Amino acid sequence: MERKASKDLINWYHAKTRKPLIVRGARQVGKTWLINDFAQKLGTLFVYINFEDDRPLRDLFEADFDMQRILERISVQKDVDIKPDTLIIFDELQEAIHGITALKYFAEKLPSQPVIAAGSLSGIAMHRGDSFPVGKVDFIDVFPMDFEEFLLATGNHRLVKIISEKKWDSVKNVKEKIIRLLRTYYYVGGMPKCVETFVSTNDYSAVRDVQRALLDSYDNDFSKHAPLHLVPRIRLVWNSVVSQLSKENKKFVYGLVRKGARAREFELALEWLFDAGLLLKVGRTKKGELPLKAYEDPASFKIFLLDVGLLSAMCQLDAPSIVEKKDLIGSFKGGLTEQYVMQQLRPYKNLSIYYWSSDKSDGEIDFLLQRGNLIIPIEVKAEENLMAKSLRLFSRKYKCALSYRFSMSDYREQDWMTNVPLYGIFGIL
Repeated sequence: MERKASKDLINWYHAKTRKPLIVRGARQVGKTWLINDFAQKLGTLFVYINFEDDRPLRDLFEADFDMQRILERISVQKDVDIKPDTLIIFDELQEAIHGITALKYFAEKLPSQPVIAAGSLSGIAMHRGDSFPVGKVDFIDVFPMDFEEFLLATGNHRLVKIISEKKWDSVKNVKEKIIRLLRTYYYVGGMPKCVETFVSTNDYSAVRDVQRALLDSYDNDFSKHAPLHLVPRIRLVWNSVVSQLSKENKKFVYGLVRKGARAREFELALEWLFDAGLLLKVGRTKKGELPLKAYEDPASFKIFLLDVGLLSAMCQLDAPSIVEKKDLIGSFKGGLTEQYVMQQLRPYKNLSIYYWSSDKSDGEIDFLLQRGNLIIPIEVKAEENLMAKSLRLFSRKYKCALSYRFSMSDYREQDWMTNVPLYGIFGIL
């Protein structure tokens, strides 16, 4: 597999101001593979410790933070000589007693020692009893594979090349092939194990089995990492995702979680799922002016799942319904398409993502991006319906230099808006 985050690891390693690194991400997004692939390609000595498997080392930091003692114990346990340039990898760090706090002391006492820590967000973000080493660590966020990475994993390097180079006439000639691959991605998604299973077996049923297992593991994480009194509410929110995305208006509605539910009952459950990386939040902004954050409406937001393939599995949509373009998913295709678009936008570090809706509920922009001093409105269409009234009115009102419509239609530039095919998003950002 080729992951974009690999470049981030290389940049971190060679940075002059390098600190211990935390690789963050939801469970099973490929953190361990990414780190080990990087370490092996680096060509220098590294030592790998998985605190979930290496139980004798879980108390490594419990007694004190004496670096000489810690390195000596690792050396003996792993039968390796640790030098100043030896890369130390702590996986499933949340399982080590005071593991999070220990990173502070690596930064202060062994600043030249390259250290990478990883763990599920549901474990690290809610790690009890540890003080977080604010300002003493670097971060890299890992997400499910986007469509570009999926194309590379399935051997479609030439398609990636012509899209990246914006050769839209060439893209048009292979449109049907790309659309089928896009629909396949809607089903398989970007969880690395699912992509690996699809590439090795070409079996949609095998992919769905992996997806179900992943969903079960997340459900188990609720009771493992969340406060017990929150677990039932977390499950209610989690199980409402499909109905939230099935609505034409995607604004989160507490009443869909439970009849008569109110915000104060479920705010903590939502925050837990956001912190764990299992749900993504897009806030509403009231104006299309800089900075968008200044006009955010904290009471209104949309939620998305971490992965489009897992959403398909939660909906129990079969492969023919999605891949073969049989019109069996009805109005839900809008929610599925917005989920896909969000998944493509999320990994970009230089984007702030919001949505806009008018106070009178007579207009909405699906996604509103801030990139530096640029405001970019985006309208999302599941097929080739090219009506874009809200986009046109918004673009004119706020004099947007760039406006995009993502649809199944071909790439086309107009005086006020550019239509970008859904499969070509990575070619324009």
